[in-house]
Amino acid sequence: MKNIKYIYIIILAAFCLSCELEKNPYDEIAVEELFEDPAAVETATLGNYALLKGSSGFDGWTDDLHRISEYPGDNIALSGGTTDHLFFLYNYQSIVNNSRVNRFWSNSYKAAVGCNTIIERITEGESPESDQLLGENYYLRGLIYFQMGNIFGRPYTQDPSSLSIPLKLTSDTEDRPNRSTVQQVYEQVIDDLKKAEELMTINKGASFASKEAAQALLSRVYLYQEDHANTIAYADQVLESGTYTLLSTADFSIMNTLTPAENNEAIFSVTLNSNSDLLGGSDHWFTPGSMYATIQGVGWGEMHASRSYLELLEKNPTDARRSFIDPQYIIEEGERVPAVFWVNEETYTYEFRRTQEADGVITFEEEGTVYTVESEEVDGKTVYFFNGSNGRQDVEYDFDLEKRNGYPKFFITKASLQEEDRHLWSPNVSRLAEMYLNKAEAYAKQGNEQLALDNVNVIRERAGVPTYNLGSLPDGMDILDVVLEERRLEFAYEGQRRFDVYRNGRTMDRRYPGTHLNGTNPFFEIPASSPRIVEFIPEQQIILQPSLTQND
Repeated sequence: MKNIKYIYIIILAAFCLSCELEKNPYDEIAVEELFEDPAAVETATLGNYALLKGSSGFDGWTDDLHRISEYPGDNIALSGGTTDHLFFLYNYQSIVNNSRVNRFWSNSYKAAVGCNTIIERITEGESPESDQLLGENYYLRGLIYFQMGNIFGRPYTQDPSSLSIPLKLTSDTEDRPNRSTVQQVYEQVIDDLKKAEELMTINKGASFASKEAAQALLSRVYLYQEDHANTIAYADQVLESGTYTLLSTADFSIMNTLTPAENNEAIFSVTLNSNSDLLGGSDHWFTPGSMYATIQGVGWGEMHASRSYLELLEKNPTDARRSFIDPQYIIEEGERVPAVFWVNEETYTYEFRRTQEADGVITFEEEGTVYTVESEEVDGKTVYFFNGSNGRQDVEYDFDLEKRNGYPKFFITKASLQEEDRHLWSPNVSRLAEMYLNKAEAYAKQGNEQLALDNVNVIRERAGVPTYNLGSLPDGMDILDVVLEERRLEFAYEGQRRFDVYRNGRTMDRRYPGTHLNGTNPFFEIPASSPRIVEFIPEQQIILQPSLTQND
């Protein structure tokens, strides 16, 4: 996808885009002359890919999808307020005129209509190359409507008859459909992806749709429907294709630095390139990664790893997924400063105390009282604590960290440093690890616990952590708990957690430090039944098309 930004400019001109696009995303129609040259079909398809990533690598479909999908989860903690509408995604205080949600809606239909335009004009069966391009457009449309349905419609497992999104399947500007049901959207997505699977015979690498990409996404679609047999079958087709392999533990720990072409487990990624994207220093300030970390002086670094996610990682010090967390330690006189810290469970604030050590005894002083930090071995791990006025307080014994508004800076680098370039990142849509965990969840729900655990253990072994035995699962956890926890660890900051929680009828637990708990009526926990787990239809769209029904 090198130089795709410039191809995108050509496509925009060829499509004769109206200045009214923001008012009506269905206006993006190609002129007939665009398809007089067969090569233009490929160029137009590249334009549809480009719409996913945006004109500058940070204002496109995947940028807003990431923020809408990841920020309402439990893996992140914002360290302050912001006037950016991302704040309303993070704290569940939804508004009907959220600029990011509106842009996602508009960009989705621009790309979908771009796909429709090509689907309407390509005759199936003319050549493998032509069928491949046709299949890629079916895949892209299926992907777009699947993700839109996840955001604007309730989980399939709750109510398939509830309203989801309008299914725009033509390039006709007068065709303005009303909202379809969740079930109708799923049926259309499955039809599109199966058609894509049938048509695509050429694998051009992870930057483009392929038969395996369609199969991987079908596995997830069926997982969300709880069609266990098809979830497993499509995951197996990808696994058995022999096209992809899991990265080694060492390579996985630097996965964020790899291009999709270098990542052996990348099935489909929306590819950004250092030669054509984020060329200016200012570009790096507006990517998803810029919210998670400050790198080489660039990036806000205001959204940190949540305490609950860090506690999962800390269960296993060898976990390769710790590589994507970069604590910002305070350095004084060239050394890190030893400290203990914990979370005040009444105020959900961090408490840090610097420590001293003499003759093997660790202490800290507070208001004239000296406390001794003690330790004990629990399940092979050293647990630190002290006895205070309110009894025992477990603590983390580490080093003091830089803070913002009292929140320690646990930077996240999973969305940064591709090709070692600050906040360059190509978001994964599908990668091979998901196929194992899709199968694990499906097997768990079928009651086949051993096969579920076998697939979980493939991912745990790659992560460099102890595998599980069926007879000794963690206390209080059943096999499905184990699978969902592994999905959380593996796909953190890849936009899946929100959907994994709610489609399984679970509650999002956000009882940890972060500005989501500031203000009046904060959401400490969000049950799957909450109306706020789906986004409002953009108010602008309902004004333009009053027949659209707003979400509660």
